[in-house]
Amino acid sequence: MSAGGTGHDGADVVVVGAGLAGLHTATLLARGGHDVLLADRRPRLTGAVRTTGIFVRRTLDDFDLPPEHLGPPIRRVALYPPGLRRPVVLDSDRDEYRVGDMGPLYEAGARAAVAAGVRLALGTRYEGRADDGAVVLTGPGGPLRVRTRFLVGADGARSRVARDLGLDRNSELLTGAEEVYAVPDTGRTPTFHCVLDPTLAPGYLAWVVDDGRHAHVGVAGYAHRFPSGLRAALDRFAATAPGLPGPRPEAVERRGGPIPVGGLLHRIGCPEGLLVGDAAGAVSPLTAGGLDPCLRLSAHAAEVLDDALRTGRRDALAAYDGATLRASFRGRLLLRRGLAAVRTPAVAGAGVALLRTPPGRAAARRVLFGDRSFPDPAPVRRTAAAVPA
Repeated sequence: MSAGGTGHDGADVVVVGAGLAGLHTATLLARGGHDVLLADRRPRLTGAVRTTGIFVRRTLDDFDLPPEHLGPPIRRVALYPPGLRRPVVLDSDRDEYRVGDMGPLYEAGARAAVAAGVRLALGTRYEGRADDGAVVLTGPGGPLRVRTRFLVGADGARSRVARDLGLDRNSELLTGAEEVYAVPDTGRTPTFHCVLDPTLAPGYLAWVVDDGRHAHVGVAGYAHRFPSGLRAALDRFAATAPGLPGPRPEAVERRGGPIPVGGLLHRIGCPEGLLVGDAAGAVSPLTAGGLDPCLRLSAHAAEVLDDALRTGRRDALAAYDGATLRASFRGRLLLRRGLAAVRTPAVAGAGVALLRTPPGRAAARRVLFGDRSFPDPAPVRRTAAAVPA
C-alpha cells in the first residue's frame, strides 16, 4: 500500500481492524495465497488494548498462541457476594485460564501476518465505501481508495463496516474499565476473583485476575445503570478489591471499552463482505468472553472467503450464517437476562448463597470449567466455480 498522497490500490480482501479477529482472518487468507490489506487506525498495536486477555482452556488447546506472552495458568475461581464474605471457591484439576500480554500478542500476530504476505497499514483509518464499492482509507500519507473483492469488518462492537455493508449491529452492550499492573510473586495461588454486586457492576461483575505476575482489576456493566459512573465504580472497587497482594501502585495501565453481550448477530455476511469478532457479536452473552469466539469465527470466515475467492462466486458468502450459529447461544442468552435482572445487593447475595449448595456449585463448575465454547461451524462445502480459474 502506498503511504503517501491520494491514490488507488487494489486487494482481494480489505480487513478493517487488527485485533485478534482481524489478524487471524487476514493471516489465514494470506496463507491461502490471497492478497490481503489489513488496516488499523492505531499507529501501534500495543496501544488502546480493550480486553482483559483471558484465554480459556479450549482456546489454549486448539490454537497456537506464543507461550512467552501468556501468564501462569489459573485453576481457582472465587465468587463473592456484595459484602465479600464467604466466597464460593472452586478449584479445577486442569489449567483453566491464562491471561495474555495482549500488546506483545498483537505484535507477534502482526509479524506472522506480514510474514504470510499481509499488507499491514497502521495509523490508517477506515472512512467508508465509495459509490463504486471501493474502500476509502486515510493513512499517514493521506486518503486512498482501495478496490477490493470483499470487505471484512473486524472493527469492534460499534462497527462502521457493519453499517456500510447493511449488516446487523450490536445493540446490547456492557461497558467496562480495567487497571493492570505488576504484582510481587509471593507464592500465592493464581486466582480469578469475581464479585457479584449490582452497585459496582450493574448487570455483570467486578473482577480481580491475579496470576502471580499481574493483577487485572476491573468492573463492567450497563452504562446507564452505574450510580456514579464507570470510573467512580472502578475506583471504589480497586480500593477494597479482594485477592490483591498489596496497595495499588501509581503506574497502572488503563483499559476500557464496550462489550457486546446480545449474542452472535443474525446477519453477519452479505455478497460484499462479512463481520468477525466483536463486530459480529461473537462474545459469550453470559461470561462476556470474546477471545475464543473471535478465533473460531475468524477461521470460519477465512474458509468462506477462500471459497468465494477461488470460485468467483459472491453467493458463497451465504454459508456465513449467524442465525444458524446463534441457536447455540440460547441458554446463555437466558442466563444473560437473569444476570441483567439482578439489581439489588440482597438478590446478588441470595444468588451467591445458591452457589454454595451442591447443585449450585455443580452449575458454576459447568459454566467456569466446562468444555463448551463458541460452536465450531460446519466445514464449508466448496461451491462450483463461476469463472475459469
